[in-house]
Amino acid sequence: MEPLISIIDDDESVRAALQRILASHGLEAAAFATAEQFLASDQLRQAACLIADIRMPGMSGFQLHQRLLADGYQIPTILITGCPTEADREAALATGIVAYLPKPFSERALLDDVAAALARPARDGCAEHDNEARCARN
Repeated sequence: MEPLISIIDDDESVRAALQRILASHGLEAAAFATAEQFLASDQLRQAACLIADIRMPGMSGFQLHQRLLADGYQIPTILITGCPTEADREAALATGIVAYLPKPFSERALLDDVAAALARPARDGCAEHDNEARCARN
């Protein structure tokens, strides 16, 4: 069974584009318009990786990541944003996400970060070991 990647973004076109990119590389993806929809779904326990927008109505990507950690889920997470800031990037690094990707990002950058997320042991942090340079670059 292929690992499941969950996409959480309030923009339907972004969700569809990400699903197409992942599917074209043989990856299974489920998409959700809100963090709350994802949390209420049966995908929560199956997700091997999350791609979440930072700014969404309701719960943000940051808040989702923090909630998952508080609930004991350590799902490797990639945060994406159309409004990148240094403060958000630093906060992302501090919370142990895999990558912080400003939109628009390249397909290659996304796929590299998804591969890193899927290869990561569930408890490894972004700011540790060899992933620090990748996170700082993103």
